[in-house]
Amino acid sequence: MYQLSEEILSFYRQTQESERLTNDVRGQIEFARTQEIITRYLPDPPAVVFDIGGGSGPYACWLAKAGYEVHLVDPVDLHIEQAEEASNRQPEHPIASISLGDARELRFSSMSANVVLLLGPLYHLTDKIERLLALSEAHRVLRKGGVMVTAGISRFASLLDFFCKDRLDNSVSRGIVQNDLETGYHRNPTENLEFFTDAYLHRPEELRSELVEAGFQHQATLAVQGPAWLFKAVESYWMAPEQRAVVLDLIRKVEAEPSILGMSAHILAIATK
Repeated sequence: MYQLSEEILSFYRQTQESERLTNDVRGQIEFARTQEIITRYLPDPPAVVFDIGGGSGPYACWLAKAGYEVHLVDPVDLHIEQAEEASNRQPEHPIASISLGDARELRFSSMSANVVLLLGPLYHLTDKIERLLALSEAHRVLRKGGVMVTAGISRFASLLDFFCKDRLDNSVSRGIVQNDLETGYHRNPTENLEFFTDAYLHRPEELRSELVEAGFQHQATLAVQGPAWLFKAVESYWMAPEQRAVVLDLIRKVEAEPSILGMSAHILAIATK
């Protein structure tokens, strides 16, 4: 059975992933934009959705409320507990199943899902062979004509984040950024959890290439946050409904712009079987 590295598991056991998408504006923008993009490509409910690497269940709960049959899989025991608690809080629209598992070895039958979400697994599989294995499993369980949405972290995310937060004043942070840019492999040599954990950072065109290599038909690669996550002023805009709508509209206008894609912390690639 496949298992994530102890570094990654330890990171998620110490952090509150269940609160990340709601506690601050950055997370809220990511959540709203990811929901928006997923909605464009979903078939009508009731359809079967596999949320692989679904964490504490924010997307699974949202989709279950919308009438989808959602099955969540995650490799972190804490996330499974949190997803079960979240599902129990909406008893009229529970997540259909919640199980501990790994994207590289799914326990679902072939061609059993209309939609597969891989919103976390790819960037924690630092070896390309492992990423292709996860994508191949997603392809296997997806029905013909089905949709797969996968997330990647931009190759340039740490550079932009460290500039934004004024973190380039010491050799450790500079070393992290330099290694990310040169290799794509993010490593955190410190005990500071703000520097994330082991991850692979994609170039946008590289994410598309991996999907095609795994047998998918690429439909789009889109920026989730665009450049909005980098600016403090966006926090005040986000609190006012009219200005929030403007923020989302402006991100939407440049979501597919090639020269902007790498500025987004997260990118989504959409593909079909």
